[in-house]
Parts: sequence; C-alpha cells; structure tokens
Amino acid sequence: MTSRILVADDHPIFRDGLVKSLEETGEFRVVGTASSAEEAIGLARQKHPDLALLDLSMPGSGLTALSKILSDQSAAYVAMLTVSEEDADVSKALQAGASAYILKGVSATELRRILKGVVAGDAYVSPGLAAKVLSLMATPKPDKEQSPFDDLTNREIEILQFVSKGLSNKEVARELDIQEKTVKHHMTTIMSKLQARNRVEAALMAHDRWRRDA
Repeated sequence: MTSRILVADDHPIFRDGLVKSLEETGEFRVVGTASSAEEAIGLARQKHPDLALLDLSMPGSGLTALSKILSDQSAAYVAMLTVSEEDADVSKALQAGASAYILKGVSATELRRILKGVVAGDAYVSPGLAAKVLSLMATPKPDKEQSPFDDLTNREIEILQFVSKGLSNKEVARELDIQEKTVKHHMTTIMSKLQARNRVEAALMAHDRWRRDA
C-alpha cells in the first residue's frame, strides 16, 4: 500500500532529490512539499498525510512544526530528518513525539525502509545516537523491589527483548508466531508500565537494564 507523505525542507535541491527518491519505488506518494514550519503545518492540515518528514532547522523550526502537527492530529506520524546530533535537539524531538530521528546522509533505500517502519508503527533513532538518547532519557535507578520491569509478564518481557534488538512489530510477530496487532497491544501496555514516552525509550530502558543485570 502506498503511504502519503509530506516533505518539509528549506533546501530546494535536497528536497527535490528527496521527493524523487521517495516516489521512485511507488511505496510513497508525496502529497505536498514545504520550505518552512508554517507551510508544513498548513499543508498537513490540508492533506492529512500518513507521515510528515521534517527538516529540523528549516525556518520557523522543525520542532515547532512537529508539535503543532501532532497536536492538530493532521498527520499520523512525524519523522525528523536532520544533520543535528545535538543533545537538546534529539531530546526535544523525541519528547515532543517524533517517531523517528534520522540523520541526513542515510541512503535512499535505508530511508524508505525506515519510513515504512514508522508508518507501520515502529520508531527509529539513527545508529550512534542510541547511547546519547539513553543518557538523555535516563531516570534514577529504582530499588529492585520498585522496578517497573517486575510488573511485566513473561510475554511482555519476551516481546521487549526482541524490540530492544531492533526488530519491528512485524518481525516480532513472525518470531513469536502471533499477530502484529497483538504485538502492538503488548507494546502499548509495556510503555505504560515502564512509563516510557515512546517505543524507543522503552527499548533503550530495557537494553540498559539487562546490560546492568548481566
């Protein structure tokens, strides 16, 4: 199924190349392009894309567009495509609800793979930023008897182990021979129990917990 996508970047040559790369396989249809946060917000309201792909540093701020698009519910998912590896940018984007934080320089094939996963409900952070995200989102280590991990069922732990290794919901479902919607339901429960803001944080919390327990 073709996913409808909005692309926002203030560099025309890069934006045009990005649009061409996204549409060349037929997996995505670009329903609008913008060069500023204001344009992106307006187009999202008009087009209601499945996914908004935003440049962080465009005029008006990609973070502003991210927050407004999600609060308007004018796009199902928002992904950031940026050159910034700054702690504050990564933290603010994920805390504001970005489903993906992707560094520019990624190949066209890899970008399409990542965005297909985002539209399917997965989350993504560029390799190399995982440790940084974990340190930014780290919470004080609870006493063992107070650990939220103790509230997870065996099935939830099993699913979280796969997710922490980078598997998508579809891949987890295949590994466990269950339906993908069942995995999504479990992930919602897991994030609630761990008080994780998103799938990325839940996976990183699990990775850190099990690394320390090893």
